[in-house]
Amino acid sequence: MTARRRPDPCVVVIFGASGDLASKKLLPALHNLQVEGLIPTETALLGTSRTEFTHDQFAKDTRNDLDEHSRIAPTVDSWKNFASDIFYIPGDINDPELFRQIKTKLEEVDEACGTGGNRLWYLSTHPKLFAPVVEQLGKNGLLDTAGWHRLVVEKPFGHDLDSAKDLNTSLLQTFSEDQIFRIDHYLGKETVQNLLVFRFANAIFEPIWNRRYIDSVQITFSEDFGIGTRGDFYEGTGALRDVGQNHLLQLFTLVAMEPPVAWDANAIRDKKVEALRAVRRPTPDQCGDIAVRGQYKGYRDEEGVDGTSSTETYVAMKLQVDNWRWADVPFYLRTGKRMKETLTEIAIQFQSVPHLLFAKTAVEELEPNVLVIRIKPDEGISLTFGTKVPGPEVEVRTVDMEFDYESDFGSGSAEAYERLLLDCMLGDATLFTRSDEIEEAWEIVDPISAHWSEGGRPGFYEPGSWGPKSADELLTGDGRSWRNGSS
Repeated sequence: MTARRRPDPCVVVIFGASGDLASKKLLPALHNLQVEGLIPTETALLGTSRTEFTHDQFAKDTRNDLDEHSRIAPTVDSWKNFASDIFYIPGDINDPELFRQIKTKLEEVDEACGTGGNRLWYLSTHPKLFAPVVEQLGKNGLLDTAGWHRLVVEKPFGHDLDSAKDLNTSLLQTFSEDQIFRIDHYLGKETVQNLLVFRFANAIFEPIWNRRYIDSVQITFSEDFGIGTRGDFYEGTGALRDVGQNHLLQLFTLVAMEPPVAWDANAIRDKKVEALRAVRRPTPDQCGDIAVRGQYKGYRDEEGVDGTSSTETYVAMKLQVDNWRWADVPFYLRTGKRMKETLTEIAIQFQSVPHLLFAKTAVEELEPNVLVIRIKPDEGISLTFGTKVPGPEVEVRTVDMEFDYESDFGSGSAEAYERLLLDCMLGDATLFTRSDEIEEAWEIVDPISAHWSEGGRPGFYEPGSWGPKSADELLTGDGRSWRNGSS
């Protein structure tokens, strides 16, 4: 087995270091990577935000974050090693003085830790601040070092096609495309990565991965909780932009893409872009037939939400792919808040058998074969198939063949952000989104968003349900139904 490469020592600079993402995901991920020896002990962390922390306050909060959120509980030794290379500078990113202070501190860290001018710039801020931060990095000479520089940008990347293009243009004035890592944490999950291995390492599936054998595909991203304290953000975003444009379409590409010519970043991302380009773009008068939206009852009473809001908390879409592999195979995508359960899965339903040999009474429970890739909460893969019930009569019913990650590999596997941060440090962009991929995804959802902006309101649905009635009608019109629930 080829040994895993270790990245060069670097300084990870987190803008927005006092926020939830840093405290719950980024800081624990860096600690765990260091504990497991996947990154050099010299790797340093510099956090910055408007919060007026002292260095000691930031370190104390970081220790609390690790105690609460880290997959690997910090020990006296692991914390001592991690804390020795933590630094913090408060300030406003619109103030050039902040960047001068950061530059001075980074030069000191290079000298003390041997990080060689290598920088991982992580933008964990409000999206409107992405471009101003990058502009300040360039103007204040923070990129003028002998080491490498990589920029990590969180979602949402723009709020429509035009803003995404503008943001790409702004970032590319300072960084090159191969230095920009547009992150979608779902691509760091083991099951998502395994989907590519499952497809392209098992010869039995490639011959049937097409329109001749597959009837339809369903991709579900549901959450049983509401928006919490994110009312202000959600009001300006909605489910289509928050999840539909990124998580759902990313999962779609991994199912629909053609085999890449090699296992490398550009080859894989080329095929993902091709899959997005093949999606049929709806005309304005078609949007109402292929997409529905809903809003859970009580959403308008949430903190930060307009009492007359028409922001959607639920979206369901029907995509058609115009290529030889997928022609006439519908892809049904849905996401929603306050649903019956938290669940992320890809369900691939195969065609029914062309001729059933058994009497109808013997196969009342028999359903088409379904391959389910479960991403959340219990990562794994299942395949349903028909089998004979023991006994003298010929009675057929559907059973499941299961693969469960925890059962086969044990618990404690790396979190998505651990894998993605490590890939950033290594310069491996395979699991990150390229600029053309971002723009193709916006081209798909923009007509839907524009159609909804012309009027009308999302239909209400009960919290704890599977969404509005209109979502069911989206499938019943095709003679199909949603898979509701993980059982």
